[in-house]
Amino acid sequence: MSLPIKLISTDFDGTIFAESDTPAISMELLGLIARLQARGAKWVINTGRDMVSLQAALVRIGQPVRPDFLVLVEREMHAHDGMRFVGINPWNEECHRAHRDLFVRVMPDLPRLTGWIKARFSATVYEDPYSPLCLIAANNGDADLIHEYLEGYCGGVSDLTLVRNDVYARFSHAGYNKGTALEEITRRLGLTAAEVFAAGDHLNDLPMLSRRYAHWLASPHNAVQSVKQAVLSQHGCVSRFPASRGVAEALLLFLRQTGVEL
Repeated sequence: MSLPIKLISTDFDGTIFAESDTPAISMELLGLIARLQARGAKWVINTGRDMVSLQAALVRIGQPVRPDFLVLVEREMHAHDGMRFVGINPWNEECHRAHRDLFVRVMPDLPRLTGWIKARFSATVYEDPYSPLCLIAANNGDADLIHEYLEGYCGGVSDLTLVRNDVYARFSHAGYNKGTALEEITRRLGLTAAEVFAAGDHLNDLPMLSRRYAHWLASPHNAVQSVKQAVLSQHGCVSRFPASRGVAEALLLFLRQTGVEL
């Protein structure tokens, strides 16, 4: 029987990786993914982490199963060529160019924006190689208020959006996110959204938790409420279990619904 799910897209932190758990990623999920890969399915880790941070986490936990693709910083795509991960172009080149051009337009407003934040909150505001405005709020209440303010600003700048995960946020180009990157990988594999599974737990996962990009949608028990609501509203699965155990439960449920036993 042909697999109904041929591409598995998982967020990393909170969705399959829980540093406080032992092991940090359940062997149940890793074994399930390995069996699906053996039957031709592909796995992409779709994360806000950069390459160095993700690779360090995978090495630290002794990851026995290798993803086929990575989406890093919610937008950059890499494929494993049998030896290492290599960037996928022209996607990455066009992504870098779009962000560079967008951030040139934003730069004159940054002093005003950072001034507003620092005058009202004990938040860390900084820039990094991926965004000229990044922040770490002191708590989620402050992050919500800053989020509202910055979203108001983004509404007046074409293509600008705010990517948020817990107390962390940064400016990004609206055309490049976990959803559009997943769509491009799906296209490159010659698949359709009907053959894609996606799982996430936080706000930055919402772009890929859409039937536009994946028919099979899931979130673990520890997901934030807005993610659970988005998944349930599209007839997805909100697991009884947290993190990787929850993703494994959802993936097995969908496979069994279609008559596949692994």
